[in-house]
Amino acid sequence: MRAVLQCVSEASVGIDGQIVGSIGRGYLILLGVGSEDTEEQAQKLWTKIRKLRVFEDENGKTNLSIADIDGEVLVVSQFTLYANCKHGNRPSFTDAMGPQEANRLYEYFVGLAREDCRKVETGRFGAMMDVSLVNRGPFTICLDTDTV
Repeated sequence: MRAVLQCVSEASVGIDGQIVGSIGRGYLILLGVGSEDTEEQAQKLWTKIRKLRVFEDENGKTNLSIADIDGEVLVVSQFTLYANCKHGNRPSFTDAMGPQEANRLYEYFVGLAREDCRKVETGRFGAMMDVSLVNRGPFTICLDTDTV
């Protein structure tokens, strides 16, 4: 499972000109599900994300977690995180999980986030979405369950 984690002042996701999810201060998480991923990887990834101390404390040090700031979370499915560009100029997505099982694991991950955060919003799995954000810092981290 892969995630691009961005600390944001605000973020939103829209479909066909309509906002379907928006948050204030917290995380925008672009989440990709790989063909071999399981609930165990989803738990591992969420545990790492919720414990990360990347928000500034009163001294300006990145020392606070999402829980410490009572932050909000926006999770957007992003199968393109599994793009393979080794051959030619058109990416292959064969390492991404098929849509039905990927959606199940995406929803499972969102459920884990909802257990820990008061506000968790989402996009719509499989939809063409417009994502807007104000990246605070900027602070962006790429996570992969193979390396966390």
